[in-house]
Amino acid sequence: MNKSGLIEAITNETKLPQREACAVINTILDLMTDSLAKGDSIELRGFGSFVVKEYKSYQGRNPKTGQKIKVKPKKLPFFKVGKDLKERVNS
Repeated sequence: MNKSGLIEAITNETKLPQREACAVINTILDLMTDSLAKGDSIELRGFGSFVVKEYKSYQGRNPKTGQKIKVKPKKLPFFKVGKDLKERVNS
């Protein structure tokens, strides 16, 4: 399912107009993105949690030339699946 499919499903389930369902999804995603950008974590009980992991700088290698390069430190979002979701998928 992609974003438009999710909007369509919400429209069908809640009888909200598509414009309002789109606004709801966009607001939720924007709030989650802003929260992760600030370094906060997000926990949706039964579904999972989103956290930001920090990676230190390290020595990498250019795959084309084999030349050593320094990879800058970075932060990446990470999703950890919740117990209820894991059980539901595996049943």
